[in-house]
Amino acid sequence: MAKAREQDVDSIAGSLPGAESGISWGDRPTWKVGGKGFLLRRAPHKTAVDPATGEPYTDLLVIHTADLEAKEALLQSGGPFFDIDHFRGYAAVLVQTSRLGELDRDELTEVITEAWAAKAPKRMVAEHFGEPVDPFEALGAPARRALAGAGIRTLDDLAARTDAELLALHGFGPAALRAARALT
Repeated sequence: MAKAREQDVDSIAGSLPGAESGISWGDRPTWKVGGKGFLLRRAPHKTAVDPATGEPYTDLLVIHTADLEAKEALLQSGGPFFDIDHFRGYAAVLVQTSRLGELDRDELTEVITEAWAAKAPKRMVAEHFGEPVDPFEALGAPARRALAGAGIRTLDDLAARTDAELLALHGFGPAALRAARALT
């Protein structure tokens, strides 16, 4: 397995659908998808210091995680990922770029891809992973629940129902009907 390198970060992030290099936190280079950052190069700051030298780290990446469980899994993995007080309770881990070689490139790809998936639109994520796309994602949650409760799972199922049948569903009103009819 090839060891991960700093240049792999941009190569991996840039290969993901909809990913774009931008700026956040004032002036920090950030990889974003749909305007949401998933990977950031953090400026040196007194909140993240090397315990051996007391100096702020100069090579930190902030990598978002899907949730706190995913964060904890990375922290417990024995790899180079760590946390600081500033990020407690926030779904992200830190890693020094100088320690990326402790991972193989496939592991780094998985971590960055999961960060991207946590921020990317659901349809984009489903398409990237070859998963089925929700045909009713344009509808609000109450309307989607109403359709699911009525056994309407496809656009063909939807087209087979009359307006009156759809409007009779709890949580499915005129606005949902207009949006649903635009789908068929």
